[in-house]
Amino acid sequence: MHSSPAMERLVAALKHLPGIGEKSATRLAYFLLGTSDSLLRELSDAIARLKTDTAVCEVCFNLGDRSPCPICSDPRRDTSMICVVEEPADLASVEQSGAFRGLYHVLGGTLSPIDGMGPEALRIEELVARVAAGGVQEVILATNPNAEGDATAHYIADQLEKTEARLSRIAYGMPLGGDLEYADHVTVGRSLENRRDIR
Repeated sequence: MHSSPAMERLVAALKHLPGIGEKSATRLAYFLLGTSDSLLRELSDAIARLKTDTAVCEVCFNLGDRSPCPICSDPRRDTSMICVVEEPADLASVEQSGAFRGLYHVLGGTLSPIDGMGPEALRIEELVARVAAGGVQEVILATNPNAEGDATAHYIADQLEKTEARLSRIAYGMPLGGDLEYADHVTVGRSLENRRDIR
């Protein structure tokens, strides 16, 4: 199929997005070509401002519009509990479940030696420092229930072994091999409610 260089460039760019193949990218490109100029301007402006208008929280490493983020700044949150997640999208899933009112810690990934992700690439030292500072009674390890998530949870548990905080792992109400980002809110909520001690 022949199309304009501009269309080919857009399709090639869209294919870099996760879960978007050639057909989906082409379908999106044709949709954008046929949509209103105002929607195109709004979309391009939102993309252009995404990085400049997004801040990384200096406490939990969540994404927001300021640092500390609204969750860390909220005096109504239970500061004695920290829920450890892999990515900001996982934090959003836990928040939407409504089952957790504590604080968070975003690791920025999981241990994966094949991909060059060792402990130093994650925010584990910062987590250990937060717990060591005192006041944290429980750390909930909410990494995804897959090989990398389990390895990361075990590593963190070893690092926190000498602290007095209770360590728990989300229950396997989550489907094995699944990601928090794609789980429904009820499943995420039940996984948090049925968490278990890991030491």
